Amino acid sequence: MYGFLLDENIPRSAYRALRELGYRVEYVPQGIDDDSVIALARKKGLVLVTRDSDFADELRYPPETHHGIIVLKVHPPMPGLIVERLIAVIEEIKNFEGKLVIVFNDEVEVIE
Repeated sequence: MYGFLLDENIPRSAYRALRELGYRVEYVPQGIDDDSVIALARKKGLVLVTRDSDFADELRYPPETHHGIIVLKVHPPMPGLIVERLIAVIEEIKNFEGKLVIVFNDEVEVIE
């Protein structure tokens, strides 16, 4: 079972929902830069969950170099909708290793 590192732009309701489903969940320390965020996710072996589109840059963050990145591009970015889409993608995709997963309101793009 995967663990997740939630960026500071992910609502607390997502943290609670993932914990209730039995996942290991941690938050990124406040104020650290993107490179430190991805380094922390790699070190801890966690899938990064963020709304920051910078992490969708395959050249800067090649999919094969991390345990997975989920970028949520859900609009409007209401907590309930974010949690709903996040849980749906976690149930749909069983292996995040080396994948960039971009989640929209009604579709999911997976880049390996």
